[in-house]
Amino acid sequence: MSTEGSTKAIVAALSANLGIGVTKFAAWALTGASSMLAEAIHSVADSGNQLLLLLGSRKARKEATPEHPFGYSRYRYYFAFLVAVVLFTLGGLFALYEAWHKLQHPEPIESWRWVPIVVLLIAICLEGMSFRTAMKESAKIRGNVGWAKFIQRSRSPEPPVILLEDFGALVGLAFALFGVSMTLITGNGLWDAAGTAMIGTLLVCIALVLARETREMLLGEAATPEDIAKIRQGLADAGYADVIHLRTMHLGPEDVLVTAKVAVAPGSTLETVAERTDDAERRIRAAVPAARLIFIEPDVRHASADDRAQ
Repeated sequence: MSTEGSTKAIVAALSANLGIGVTKFAAWALTGASSMLAEAIHSVADSGNQLLLLLGSRKARKEATPEHPFGYSRYRYYFAFLVAVVLFTLGGLFALYEAWHKLQHPEPIESWRWVPIVVLLIAICLEGMSFRTAMKESAKIRGNVGWAKFIQRSRSPEPPVILLEDFGALVGLAFALFGVSMTLITGNGLWDAAGTAMIGTLLVCIALVLARETREMLLGEAATPEDIAKIRQGLADAGYADVIHLRTMHLGPEDVLVTAKVAVAPGSTLETVAERTDDAERRIRAAVPAARLIFIEPDVRHASADDRAQ
């Protein structure tokens, strides 16, 4: 997903959550249903998360400085990690607390009985549209891999966050609809508490998945296997078929650091090596535009070269 596509998906999700959140709070105020309160807080958490993603994207555009010579691209990873923290604490733990409270004091829905159903059905439609936008934008770069694999392998934090948040929102609304409907049918508030507990458990699980994925990004993931293959091919096409070692790391979603030690024939002239190195850099950047920083070290392969390179 491009930066433009990511922003489009984020804005779509933010617009849906702001409108839905207001109606959920209104439904909770009228009915006292804990599922509606949990979903309202869920919308607040999601709205805050989308603002965090937009802020991270803005800060990541700062120019490099002497103190940060590789730039600020990792701001996007940092704010994505904050999203997981917010979703876990504000969304998941609050919902679980509210469920525990309602289990102690279950209450039926006695007034404005139709309001939660209408609000939840409208919310499902709006969240479905937001989820469709996120899937459409992600599909442009997903390729042939499955959605779970795409989320795991994405080097951009926005697609996993938006996809999982929108998916969680739809499932959470289904849980809330179940809890409210069963409460209205049976008159037993325990169903409302059960729906709230299901929402809380769902949000905690999604937050943990997001935390794991963004943690890997923060630690510095290598380029994808496809990009590494393109880098090796670029080196080979430039005359560096013998690669002693190759290291890559994502400094940001569209910012890859490439370091390579390549073998040259004994007796190669400095002019030949310089031309070949420049050619290799051009080929790598053409094949992998995100490879902005490339360091190639020519060397003569020895029997222990692999050991010395570690």
